[in-house]
Amino acid sequence: MREPGSRRGAEAQPVATESGGRAARRRLARRVKRRRRTRRVGEVPLLIIAALCIALVLKTFLVQAFFIPSGSMEQTIRIGDRVLVDKLTPWFGSKIERGDVVVFKDPGGWLKGEAARPPEDPVGVKQIKETLTFIGLLPSADEQDLIKRVIGVGGDTVMCCDAKGRVTVNGTALDEPYVSPGNAPSEIRFEVQVPKGRIFVMGDHRANSADSRYHLDEAFDGTIDEGGVVGQAVVIAWPFDHWRKLEQPATFRSVPDPAPSGRRGRRGRRRGPPFA
Repeated sequence: MREPGSRRGAEAQPVATESGGRAARRRLARRVKRRRRTRRVGEVPLLIIAALCIALVLKTFLVQAFFIPSGSMEQTIRIGDRVLVDKLTPWFGSKIERGDVVVFKDPGGWLKGEAARPPEDPVGVKQIKETLTFIGLLPSADEQDLIKRVIGVGGDTVMCCDAKGRVTVNGTALDEPYVSPGNAPSEIRFEVQVPKGRIFVMGDHRANSADSRYHLDEAFDGTIDEGGVVGQAVVIAWPFDHWRKLEQPATFRSVPDPAPSGRRGRRGRRRGPPFA
């Protein structure tokens, strides 16, 4: 026959075991949480590196932001605007078209007087900005880039002006509502046959754009090599109150393809002092 105390001891043992099991489970849960926190902290650098790599790929091959430092494209694009430039479509064989707004590398001397050099940033801030710009997280303020509108492509004959003072392409007069108010289509008379693989460009602020018209006396009559085009500006992304798509104006859709001709266009003559 069992003593009463023996029965109580037997009953207390499972209780103690159950209590110890809960404590073990709590310790295990805490260890799991610590491992998860450690794993998340360790993943942060990898996520940052992955984000930077993605941004770099986007900037290199897909789209890049550019800062506008001059007024040569006003009122379409204003000083201080940020535009997004499509760099992808040329990889799929897309051709530059009349009316496109393009960013291109300075062919040599075009930037003289075109854009003021921005003030120097403090040490540290400058390096951070350069890094963010390199990977495409900040708009490029590279003074070696220009932005203009394509007026003529390879084979086109671009001329100014007809009897009504309009620019013509392949004999078709352009209706240009994008030209800055108060500006004539051009104060410079010219006629240029654009060589194959090159483009003739003009700024929308015709009285304040050192474009192809001001390089008529240079090789290729002021036209730009298509290989120097960085990409097509597709949208004004900043400031928000000036957000807009940059689409091909309707007037260029009525321009016919150029007729075969071996004639070289006349080079225009400058009128008045050079402008920025």
